[in-house]
Amino acid sequence: KHRHTSHSRHHTHTHHAIMVDAVTKKSLAAIPLLRTNAGPRDGEQWHARLKEELVSLIAYVKKNKEEDNDWFRLESNKEGTRWFGKCWAVVDLMKYEFDVEFDIPVTYPATAPEIALPELDGKTAKMYRGGKICLTDHFKPLWARNVPHFGIAHAMALGLAPWLAVEVPDLLAKGMIVYKESQAPK
Repeated sequence: KHRHTSHSRHHTHTHHAIMVDAVTKKSLAAIPLLRTNAGPRDGEQWHARLKEELVSLIAYVKKNKEEDNDWFRLESNKEGTRWFGKCWAVVDLMKYEFDVEFDIPVTYPATAPEIALPELDGKTAKMYRGGKICLTDHFKPLWARNVPHFGIAHAMALGLAPWLAVEVPDLLAKGMIVYKESQAPK
């Protein structure tokens, strides 16, 4: 009997890993891929890339809303090189709001943007100076394999979403963040 329970526990664990992967795959499938291989210094080509980025982001946000999982808002400066907005994480039916910001690297899209949540700077080990989030080990190889097709929406889905899912409950448990009534988006 003992052997049987340990086997079933192991089985559910592997099943869970596959499920998480499926969720990621599903959210990625909803994000249009990008075609233009251009960064901020590429003039007209960058403008073409920015249009694709916006189409991709709008499609992703729309899909999230349809699935009742609307979790971020982003806008950029005129040049499309600096992005900022809000992201939300829901834990136990409470919605926590954070400012989010990042710059587009000169080497983009070969290099992913470094997403930062400045107000959480110094509150978790899973963060670099300035509140830049640490990405999972599989993020970089996955991004590298998909240049230039992955864009800002993919960085949010593959980078920030899993980070929030793991770190926010942990920060709450440690009392590093508290719920503020005013945070609930209108």
